[in-house]
Order: sequence, then C-alpha cells, then structure tokens
Amino acid sequence: MAEANQASAASAVLVRRLNRALYSLEHPIAQLPVAGYPRPGQRRQRPAAVLVALLEYPSPEVVLTVRAHHLDKHPGQIAFPGGARASDDRGVVDTALREAEEETGIDRNCFEPKGLLGRYDTITGYRMTAVVATVRGPVEFQPDRNEVDEVFTVPLNRVADPDAYQHQQVKYQAQDYQLLTLQHPEHNIWGATAALLYQLGQRLQPDRDWREH
Repeated sequence: MAEANQASAASAVLVRRLNRALYSLEHPIAQLPVAGYPRPGQRRQRPAAVLVALLEYPSPEVVLTVRAHHLDKHPGQIAFPGGARASDDRGVVDTALREAEEETGIDRNCFEPKGLLGRYDTITGYRMTAVVATVRGPVEFQPDRNEVDEVFTVPLNRVADPDAYQHQQVKYQAQDYQLLTLQHPEHNIWGATAALLYQLGQRLQPDRDWREH
C-alpha cells in the first residue's frame, strides 16, 4: 500500500510539472517554436515526429532506443522512438504513437499523450515534432529488430541535471556544428536527442512555467 501511494503521489507531481512545461496537444503545429539547426538553402525540412515517453515510476525514466546497426541512416545512434509521417496518420501524435509501438513493442494504448515539447530541426534535414507521453509501468520492451537493437531508459533526474551535458563539435557536409551530449555510462547520447532531453529537463524545473514563452 505504501509503495502504491508513493507511486501515485509521484505520478501526480510529474503530471503537474508536465502541464506547466508543455504546449497543449491542440496547439497548432505551425505555431510551435523551432529549435535546432535549419539548413541553409533547404526550403523545407522533412516532417517527422518522436515520442518522449516517461515511465511513471517513483523516479520517472525516459525511454530511448538504439537504432539498428544494419540501417543505412544513423545506424547505432541513440534516438527517441519516432519517424516520418505515414499517409494514413491523423497527425503528429498518431505518428509518434504508431512508431513508438512498432519500435518498442509497448501497446500504443499504454501511452497517455500529455502535450508537445516543440519542434527541432536536425542537421540531417528533418523537422521533428516532439510529443510527450506518460506510461504506467512496469512495461516489457519488445524491440523491432528491423529498426532497433535495444530499448533502454535514462532517469529523468539525470535528464534534468544541466551538469550532465557537454558540448561536442562535429562536421557534417563540410559545416561545423556545436551539439549537446548527455553523459551516459553505456551510450553516446548526442545531437537532437540530447538537445530535446536537455530542453525537457529544464522545462520541468519546479519553479518555471514555460507556457508564457
């Protein structure tokens, strides 16, 4: 009973913090702020959606994937579940939930979308819309080996610690970029994934309400 009460209280706190940190699911996508790296000369970024899934443990955790090493694009990189919009997707939330179910094996009905974090332009030409959802644990990951080698989690407390991040300089198509990396004992979490994690962690600080920005 004590553990159940603790989990319920932690979940309530998380939901309150998310309500302050996120744009509503009804917020017009075109009006969401865009962070990241717009590519000079490219008229339109390719649309995609990712799911930032938070496991509702007493100490919440964020779900991430290791992209399969046999893929042509971004093999072995750390990413949120997500991908490009399919023709029959009803919107970014539908895209994010569909991709998350496919990649992690978690039934899409287990996810409870809470809001939108914003949009992010990657150095490879995608404009990702980040959908944030909670998941009542425990869950069993069943990764799709065609797309994902591993599903793992990072504690939200780690995500929210600004000292856990460093800057890294990379070169892509003859252009230098300064990218964030999140220090992790087993995985190299960098680029758009680290940037969105940092943004989420800072917005979830208890003394901030980002809806006014």
